[in-house]
Amino acid sequence: HEAHACAAALDMLRRIDDLNHEREAEALEDGKTFFPMNIGLGINTGTCVVGNMGSDLRFDYSVLGDSVNLASRLEGRSKEYGTPIILGAHTAEKVGDRFATLQIDLITVKGKKEPERIYALLGDKAVAETEAFRNITALTGQMLDRYRNRDWDGAEKAIDSALSATDHFGLDEIYNTYRERIRNFRETPPPDSWDGVYAFDKK
Repeated sequence: HEAHACAAALDMLRRIDDLNHEREAEALEDGKTFFPMNIGLGINTGTCVVGNMGSDLRFDYSVLGDSVNLASRLEGRSKEYGTPIILGAHTAEKVGDRFATLQIDLITVKGKKEPERIYALLGDKAVAETEAFRNITALTGQMLDRYRNRDWDGAEKAIDSALSATDHFGLDEIYNTYRERIRNFRETPPPDSWDGVYAFDKK
């Protein structure tokens, strides 16, 4: 199921890209401004309630549960991280090396106290096997390790190296997000109890 979901998400991005090219050509032909369509996707694995639910006033096939809520929160974070597909930890673990997944943060979302490791889905197995992906995985791992150990200088050096890599997979927003966090922590250091978790207080 997890592999099918990841494959479908990547296919959605490809089809949106094709559609945007068609719409851009139509807008150019008609002399109109082109506004691209963008989507964000959150994928998570866990137990949920699935089926027809509701009442006589509103009845529909739906899904409910904490796992569903987390997937929704991950979808909402995709815009802030600048990466269109975000996976929960259980999904990333299930797909293993069949897809190019990159750990990008350790967070808590509104309504939950347990931290969740989250991953960007960057491509299929062919992408996962490239030297460029292995390189960006190593650099991002260095950044996260140094950031969580409060080594701000080391984390920023890893960010600089990642951004200057031949292919950093359009992860600019993620690296800039960490640069901003580091800037804030230099001014106001985190408490001694800080464990590297970033808490989102909005949906």
